[in-house]
Amino acid sequence: MKTRTRTRRWWLTALLAVVMPLAASADDPRHERTIASAFGDTYLATAPQRVITLYQGATDSAVALGIRPVGVVDSWLEKPMYRYLRKALDGVEHVGLETQPNLEKIAWLEPDLIVATRFRHERVRPLLKKIAPTVATESVFDFKASLTLMAKATGRAPRARALLEDWDQRVTDFRRQIAAALGDDWPQKAAVVRFKSDHVRIYSTGFAGSILDELGFEQPASVQDQGWGMKLTSEENIPVMNADVIFVLLEPDDPAIAENYRHWRSHPLWQRLDAVQHGRVYEVDAVNWIMGGGILAANAMLDDLYAHYGLDAPSDAKRPGPAVVTCLPNSAAEPHAQAEEPDAC
Repeated sequence: MKTRTRTRRWWLTALLAVVMPLAASADDPRHERTIASAFGDTYLATAPQRVITLYQGATDSAVALGIRPVGVVDSWLEKPMYRYLRKALDGVEHVGLETQPNLEKIAWLEPDLIVATRFRHERVRPLLKKIAPTVATESVFDFKASLTLMAKATGRAPRARALLEDWDQRVTDFRRQIAAALGDDWPQKAAVVRFKSDHVRIYSTGFAGSILDELGFEQPASVQDQGWGMKLTSEENIPVMNADVIFVLLEPDDPAIAENYRHWRSHPLWQRLDAVQHGRVYEVDAVNWIMGGGILAANAMLDDLYAHYGLDAPSDAKRPGPAVVTCLPNSAAEPHAQAEEPDAC
C-alpha cells in the first residue's frame, strides 16, 4: 500500500533525526511538583527517571517526548510492539496487556512514575499507587491529553507545546487545502470501518473519530448518538455505512479478516454505497488510525489523509517531529447491529 510505505518511511526518518535537541534531563529544571490527573493529585519529589506506560497512547507520547520507558504494555497489533516504535523501544521490558498489566513485574522494575488511564486501570489504581506515583488520563484515545500529562509529569512541557503547535498548524493547512480542493463537496461525511473475522465495526468516536472531527469531516447520520459506534453482524446492515468516504481499517496478516472483507465487498448493497460508487473507499493502517493512540500515530494518520486526497503535506524539514529517545538511567442499533465497546480502543 503506497500510503503505508510513505508514512512508515517518514516516521523512520523522523525517529532517527534530532530536529529539536533534548538533553538527557527534562526541559523544566524544577523537579518537585504536584500533578493533577484522573487519579487525583500526585506528588513527585524528583524528576521521574523510570517511567512505565500502561496504554498505547502513553507509550507513543513517551517516545515523542524523548523518553525511553523502563516498561511498556504489549501492543494490540504487530506484537509485541508496533513497528513504528520498535527501534525507539528496542530492549524495553514488557509488563503485560493494557487490559491486564502484570503488577508483579511492574513492581520489580522499580518505577518512579506510572502513566495509566482511568478507563482501563481504575480497579488496580490503589495497587499501582502503592508501587509508585501514578498519574492517569480519563480515556485511551485523547492523544493531546496523554501528551500533555506525560510532559507535565516529566518536565517536558516545552516539547509538548511544540508538538501540539505543529499539529494545529497541520490541521489548519489540511482544512484549507481540502476545502479548496473539494469546493461544494466539502465537508464530507466519513465512515471509519473495521473488518473483523465475523463482523464489522463502524466507529463514530475514539481516536480516528476525534481527529476526523477536528479536521472538519462529518459523521454519517446512521452512527450519530451511537456512543463509540456500532457492531454490524449481518450484510443487511451495509447501508448503515453509507458515507461520502469510507476508511477501511484492515489487519493484513489475518486471512479470516481479509476473507470477510472480500465477502462484504461482493454484496450488492456494498456496491450501492455512495463512497463505493464514487471511488472513495480507502484502505488504511489500523495502527495509525485507532491503535497507536498518540501524537506520532495522529500525524501518521494525517499523512494518510494528505496522500489519499492528493494534497501537499507541509515540508517535513520544517516540522519538530518526534524526539530522539533519551535513555533513562537504570537502577534495577439496527437488527444485528449491536452497541458493544471495542476491546482495543
